[in-house]
Amino acid sequence: MKDCNQCGKCCIKYGGGDLSATKEEIELWEIFQPELFKYVKDNEIWFDPETGSRFKRCPFLEVIPKTDIITVDKYTCSIYLNRPEDCRHYPSLISEMIRDECEMIENIDLVKPKQAQIKLDLLMEDSR
Repeated sequence: MKDCNQCGKCCIKYGGGDLSATKEEIELWEIFQPELFKYVKDNEIWFDPETGSRFKRCPFLEVIPKTDIITVDKYTCSIYLNRPEDCRHYPSLISEMIRDECEMIENIDLVKPKQAQIKLDLLMEDSR
């Protein structure tokens, strides 16, 4: 399994209405991070604070400025340390990574998915 190359596929795919935050996360944001809480509506996340409409993409996903015109876009999360638990736990399964065309997957991971899952669990240990 490769290191994450910040392709953004996971955040782009799930960054709209497919993510949720726990009630506890939302309560903490309301108290300690009102700049995040303003994107919450009826205990659901990522709504435009001005229009009230749901974003199609996470508003905290940012494109890293390119150093040249050939480089592909890379992404970063501007709320990484305070991201929702859904984000912290992704990816949790090799099958998810395959389905979502995660660029961390290597051919050997496809051939030996059980070993790849063990590797993924170790890799994600600090994130979860």
